[in-house]
Amino acid sequence: MTTPPTLGIGLVGYAFMGKAHSNAFKKIPYLLNQPPAIPLLLGIAGRDPAKVQEAAGRYGYQHAYTDWREMLADERIQLFDNGAANNAHAKPCIAAAQAGKHLLCEKPLARSAAEAQTMLEAAQKAGVKHMTAFNYRFVPAIRQAYQLIQSGKLGKIYHFRATYLQESSVSYNQRPFTWRADKEQAGSGAIGDLGTHIIDLARFLVGNVTTVSALTRTFIPQRPNPQTGLAVKVTVDDAFAALIEFENGAMGTLEATRSAAGNLNNQSIEINAENGSLRFNLERLNELEVYWCDSEPRETRGWSQISVTERYHPWMENWWPHGHIIGWEHTFVHEIAHLLDCIVNDKNVAPLGATFEDGYQANLIADAIQTSAETRHQVDVPA
Repeated sequence: MTTPPTLGIGLVGYAFMGKAHSNAFKKIPYLLNQPPAIPLLLGIAGRDPAKVQEAAGRYGYQHAYTDWREMLADERIQLFDNGAANNAHAKPCIAAAQAGKHLLCEKPLARSAAEAQTMLEAAQKAGVKHMTAFNYRFVPAIRQAYQLIQSGKLGKIYHFRATYLQESSVSYNQRPFTWRADKEQAGSGAIGDLGTHIIDLARFLVGNVTTVSALTRTFIPQRPNPQTGLAVKVTVDDAFAALIEFENGAMGTLEATRSAAGNLNNQSIEINAENGSLRFNLERLNELEVYWCDSEPRETRGWSQISVTERYHPWMENWWPHGHIIGWEHTFVHEIAHLLDCIVNDKNVAPLGATFEDGYQANLIADAIQTSAETRHQVDVPA
């Protein structure tokens, strides 16, 4: 077997996404049967000197930086991975593209479609590979659903409905004010944080969205500053609900909230088509429910629950015997391995991976949701 090449990695962000991405980089060499490349963890950057130094030691990065510009000066870094807050996506990614680095950036790609467009244009001009980290495209059950749809077996799609429900902002959590509650830093609330995931899945599974009609709400208008205890105004949404129309004639609904008590990470999707239906719940991510209209006998027709753990299912040849489930963290292994393969073998990131183009399109729809809610009118999504 040919020894895979190494690929130098520079990561911004050591918290939630920094941990998830670092875990994937470290797993790829020894868990994938044929890794496309061996990630070489060269640098990690963050604002807090002590925390970024600790993260470098814990995750195994060679160098720790408090300035991402210094990290980009390392010519050995080939992939720039941005897991920072939303307001720190555009400038570092654009600079990395201009330095010839390939790009991976967490979602939402930017705070607005206009900002996302500048990132897309920089990546295209530099001719580098670019991917927006919509990791749920890399859930085996979601990929299996995609393959069923692409095969034509479901026929014409009529409905797409998706919800993403969390409880992180309900009153009993007493969540203090953070950057996620500030429009200047985050761009939006539940729309960008949770909604862009289901927006991207709507586009990935069904197609382009043409119109949006939406409502938003901010249920808790002020939250305490964690340092001073003083109340700070919340300037983003806690929840949204939207009716959408697809270019192919299908209709859909999207709903996301951080104020659904009892829901930890409940992302649910259902697709209804002329020959059957599909259902998926992220909290049971190894399962896909399927209903076929022509199954017989009619008296026993019903939903079938598929355990997407067989070796012939997407990516499962890398893991365990059938029936042995994988977890949320493995989506990042699949996602990053796909990007490494595209980089070292000069393959297209799309359509299976989400490019900066897809990130930009998700931002366009997110912007349309906010505009529709503000104007109380249906809004066309720019082509």
